[in-house]
Amino acid sequence: MGMFAALDVSQEETAICLVRGDGGIVAEAKVPTCPDAIADWFRARAVALERVGMETGPLAVWLWNALKERQVPIVCIDARHASGVLKMMPNKTDRHDARGLAQIVRTGWFKTAQIKSHDAYVNRATLTAREALVSMRVKLENEIRGLLKTFGIMFGKRVGGFRRRAEEIISGELAVAPELLPIFEALMQARRDVLAQIAVLDSRIRAIVKRHETARLLMTAPGVGAITALAVVSAFDDASRFRRSSSVRAWLGLTPRRYESGEIRRNGRVSKRGDGFTRKCLYEAANAIFCRSLGGPRLRTWAKAIAERTGPRKAKVALARKLAVILHAMWRTKAPFREAPMA
Repeated sequence: MGMFAALDVSQEETAICLVRGDGGIVAEAKVPTCPDAIADWFRARAVALERVGMETGPLAVWLWNALKERQVPIVCIDARHASGVLKMMPNKTDRHDARGLAQIVRTGWFKTAQIKSHDAYVNRATLTAREALVSMRVKLENEIRGLLKTFGIMFGKRVGGFRRRAEEIISGELAVAPELLPIFEALMQARRDVLAQIAVLDSRIRAIVKRHETARLLMTAPGVGAITALAVVSAFDDASRFRRSSSVRAWLGLTPRRYESGEIRRNGRVSKRGDGFTRKCLYEAANAIFCRSLGGPRLRTWAKAIAERTGPRKAKVALARKLAVILHAMWRTKAPFREAPMA
């Protein structure tokens, strides 16, 4: 009879539960969160080990790759699915979580989470770092505007952008309050440093896209730039993951929720499941197509027709949904973007 196991992973220790095919518990333990320690524990106790499961989490990618190298039949379980089952247990402990996960792995009632390639995670780390720096820049600019309002100075909008207007205020309107100059000069210097690092990451992203054949292919679609193309490539990782291009719509959380019970049937808002950053990039690309003449006139006409019925926001979401399907089809067929008549 085969055996199944599960890991409840934390930073210091990992709870392990080993069960038989009939559900009986064979062994339980807590070991250090180290691939060698976990693999050695299984070698000493498990015979005919069929499958080992663990939830998605911050350490899942590292631990999955390390255990695969050590010939452990590890699978990664979608944490949302596992959470629904584990809520049935009255007491939440690492030991009970490992037990519940082991039963999920034994029955096969789970959805496997895809572990992507090393390059996909590196590209995504670059995009995430840039997004964090952009958020810092926006926060610094808002902080400067807010502090100036305290002293009756309205930042407003001027020709030349944020930097030029800030320099005008520091040299002019703040001259009457010299004790404030060090504060705003420090904030402006921090903004300059953040902008410099954003420029460095932008150069790195352009260099990656220049070498990446698939990213260059996706950039032939209207509204898709280097960041959106790299976000899609790092999110999908492998076009063959989806049997149909239409499946990426639900995977990215761009399809409406569906509720049905008896005579009640209704659609809700989009689920927003999956990769939020890629979904955001696709929405920005759809917004560019919808609001500006960037190519793709048939796509724009199609979205405008939806906007007349349901409004521009829903039209842009629909366009982002269609753009996701188009990009996956382009990747799968290795064909550049070309417009065709649309219903």
